[in-house]
Amino acid sequence: MRWRTLSLLCMSFLLCSQTASAVTQEDFMVRTTEDLLDLCTVPAEDELHEEAIHFCHGYLVGAYHYHKASRSGPDAEPLVCLPEPPPSRQSAISMFIEWAKAHPQYMDELPVETEFRFLMETWPCK
Repeated sequence: MRWRTLSLLCMSFLLCSQTASAVTQEDFMVRTTEDLLDLCTVPAEDELHEEAIHFCHGYLVGAYHYHKASRSGPDAEPLVCLPEPPPSRQSAISMFIEWAKAHPQYMDELPVETEFRFLMETWPCK
């Protein structure tokens, strides 16, 4: 009887670990905010963890840097005004993840749109 119980426990563990939400190659297309969140919140044991986290950071930082560059002229008005000192990159990304999870209505939108909704709501220019 113990052997059967142990076998069932092992099978349950294997099934649960295989059905856990894993990052897919499709997520790297970042068609939606949900895709980006999948990359940003990938579990450490996922085989694509390192690639997913780097992609997440690169996407979010790249979009913000593009905004800064496009709004750097003398007559440009920024959409986002970070405080001094600005938050760390990891802190800002963590804040974005929590904000996006709290706003599921944006999960099917382009990730850059959702990122700037968050940024403009969190750090508006007065």
